Amino acid sequence: MEYRVAQLEAVGRFLDEKKEDILEATALDMGKPSFEAYFTEILLCKNELNNTLNNLSHWMKDENVDKNLVTQLDSAFIRKDPYGVVLIIAPWNYPIHLFLVPLIGAIAAGNCVVVKPSETAKSTERLVAEMLSCYLDNCDVHSVARRVAWGLFFNAGQTCIAPDYVLCSLEMQEKLMPALREAITEFFGSNPQESPDFGRIVGDKQFRRIRALLCSGRVAIGGQTDEKERYIAPTVLADVLPSDPAMQEEIFGPILPIVVVANMDEAIDFINARPQPLVIYAFSCDSKVVNQVLERTSSGGFCGNDTLMHVTLTSLPFGGIGNSGLGKYHSKFTFDTFTHHRGCLHRNMGLEALNTLRYPPYSQQKLGLLTATCEIKRKGMCTLL
Repeated sequence: MEYRVAQLEAVGRFLDEKKEDILEATALDMGKPSFEAYFTEILLCKNELNNTLNNLSHWMKDENVDKNLVTQLDSAFIRKDPYGVVLIIAPWNYPIHLFLVPLIGAIAAGNCVVVKPSETAKSTERLVAEMLSCYLDNCDVHSVARRVAWGLFFNAGQTCIAPDYVLCSLEMQEKLMPALREAITEFFGSNPQESPDFGRIVGDKQFRRIRALLCSGRVAIGGQTDEKERYIAPTVLADVLPSDPAMQEEIFGPILPIVVVANMDEAIDFINARPQPLVIYAFSCDSKVVNQVLERTSSGGFCGNDTLMHVTLTSLPFGGIGNSGLGKYHSKFTFDTFTHHRGCLHRNMGLEALNTLRYPPYSQQKLGLLTATCEIKRKGMCTLL
C-alpha cells in the first residue's frame, strides 16, 4: 500500500505543478477554454485521486463473504490481486482526464501500467510523455543520462568525484544506453573530438593507462582515441564484469563502465563489499529508494539524483572515509581540519567550599553528594507493562 500511495501522490504533484502546462496544451490542441480544461482535466482528476487515496486501505482489504451451514467454521473471502501489467489507450477529447482516471485506478490496484496518450492531441501527448514519467517510478532516464554524462565527462573525467561506474538492472542498462548516447551528442556534437567543450588527458602516461582500460567489457559508445592529442572519446562500456581492469582502479578519465545487478540489494552488497567510496550517487524518482541507498551504505559524501553538485555547497563537508581519504574541508570544515582543538578549562578561584567534596578525608557522605552533583543520568523511555 505504501508504494501505491507514493505513486498516486506523485500523480497529484503532477497535476499541481503542471497545471498551467496542462491548460496550455489543451488550448493548443483544441482551443479548450481554461475553465473547461481546469474543471474536467484537473479538478475532476484530483477528486478521483483524493477519493482513491482516502479509500485505498479499505479497498485493498480482503472482503469477507457469506458462508453456508457447512463452512461456518471456515474462512471465505475475496482477495484483491493486481492483474500485473495493464495497457491504457487514451482518447483525444479529454486527453488528460481519460488518461489519468484509469491510470489512478490501475496504480491503486497494484499494476504496472503501459500508457498510450492520444496522438491526435499532440501537445498533450508530448506533455504527458515528457513530464509524467518524471513523477512516477519510471526513473527519468533522460535526466539521469544528462546528469551522469555531465558529471563524468566534465574535465574529461579527471575529477575525483566523477562517477567511476554505474550499477543498474539489465532493463535499465538498455534504456540508459541510448539516453547516454543522446546526451553525449547534445553536449559535444556528433564528433566530440572537434568540440571546444570537451577536454584532453593531462599527460602521455595517464593517456596510456586510461586507454588500456578500454578492453573491459564491450565498448557501447565512443571508444575512439588519438594519442597525439591525448584524446579519449566520451566512452560507455557495457557488460563489464567486476573482475575487469576498469573495475580495479579509479579511472580518472572519460570512461563509464556499467555493471549489471539484479536488484537494489545486490547493488548495495556490491558497494559494501568494496572500500568506502569518496561519493555515492543514487538516482530514483522515489525518494525512499534514494534514502535506502543513503542509509545502507557508507561513503565520504552522497548526492541523490545528480552528480558533483554536493561539492558546490560550502555548508557541506567534503572528504573521504577509509581508503577514500581522511579529513574534510569546505569553509569552516577546512578551518576545523587544520586546527588543533585544544581542550581548556579556566576555573574561578572562589567558592572553595565546593571543592571540599573531592578532598580527603573521604566519606560515604561525600561520595553520595559528589555522585548526586556530577553523575549524568541516562534519559530512559517509560515502558508500561
